[in-house]
Amino acid sequence: MKRYFLIPFVVCTLLPLVGLPAGAQQKSRTTAKKKLPYRAKVPGVDPTLGDNVDGDDLTIRRAAVAALGSFAGSVVIVDPSNGRVLSMVNQKLALKTGFVPCSTIKLVTALAALTEGVVSKNTTIYTNRYTSYNLTQALARSNNQYFNILGTRLGFDRVHRYAEMLGFGEKAGMGIEGEQPGLLPLEAPKYGGVGMMTSFGTGISMTPLELAALLGAISNGGTLYYLQYPHTQEEVDQYAPKVKRPLKLAPTGIEDIKWGMRGAVDFGTARRAGYDATEPILGKTGTCTDFQTASHMGWFGSFNEVGAHRLVVVVMLTGGKNVSGPIASGVAGSIYRRLSALHYFTADAEPVKKKSDMPELITTMPCCAIGH
Repeated sequence: MKRYFLIPFVVCTLLPLVGLPAGAQQKSRTTAKKKLPYRAKVPGVDPTLGDNVDGDDLTIRRAAVAALGSFAGSVVIVDPSNGRVLSMVNQKLALKTGFVPCSTIKLVTALAALTEGVVSKNTTIYTNRYTSYNLTQALARSNNQYFNILGTRLGFDRVHRYAEMLGFGEKAGMGIEGEQPGLLPLEAPKYGGVGMMTSFGTGISMTPLELAALLGAISNGGTLYYLQYPHTQEEVDQYAPKVKRPLKLAPTGIEDIKWGMRGAVDFGTARRAGYDATEPILGKTGTCTDFQTASHMGWFGSFNEVGAHRLVVVVMLTGGKNVSGPIASGVAGSIYRRLSALHYFTADAEPVKKKSDMPELITTMPCCAIGH
């Protein structure tokens, strides 16, 4: 009987030597799944295609292009003292109707609430039974529930009025070819109400230019300039700032939110932007999904507070789950680092570097303890 058990063994051993029919070979190959040694990467893009760089500050543009790399996104860099666009990477994307602002809308909510007396810089608000924030912590950590509460207390009409004053729903630029305005809704979102609007930006469409103009006004102390984008050396030489309007805000409103914007970089959601404690960056991140475009969004709007040349840097990233506000802050931080290495901020400045006007922040501030 043992000889019969040997026959299948011999046949199975000889079959690979004599070959199998093509169909049988294909079947045997498909039964076992082949494991790839790596995960295929999504190819990057060239965000500079189609850009007109005539009139750009090429030092700034090179730093922006290198930092953005192959991300599907846009970078807008503006001089906050006069509204001049110094460089715009991926102009086609930057000039579109816009995208949901995500948590960058919290800057509008904070300025409105401070001006209307709904909150002060040190007001503590409980977001649940055991957790509370003041304005600085809520901005730095980008706490959604805090700004949902502020928006609900403000109401839609007041939120809409301040958003309109701060430049939402209208073109940020003057004479910028191809620019389209963002959208500001005439009523609160159906789902979530005004609280979703003031914490996530639901219902609003914002362009990178609109955010850059707003940040320029925060940086310079309250003057909203028209953004202008010169494209020839003659236009650069003859550049004249155009004021859109002065912002009617609480006397200390801008200074009050700067603490939270500085905190975002020092210990909050924008830590990837920080590069030098003596050259601080102030900013606000935004991360969410734009359901109209089925795209994840990563925003970071920022400006620096030290040096002879101050800049507003707005980074907007679109795409998959690999983009976020913290990632966008890292792109902006790379731009600041590259320009700092070239002594851009200290060029033509006094021999002694001017210290920041902002007091030094303690980065070990507790996040969410009661009473803080």
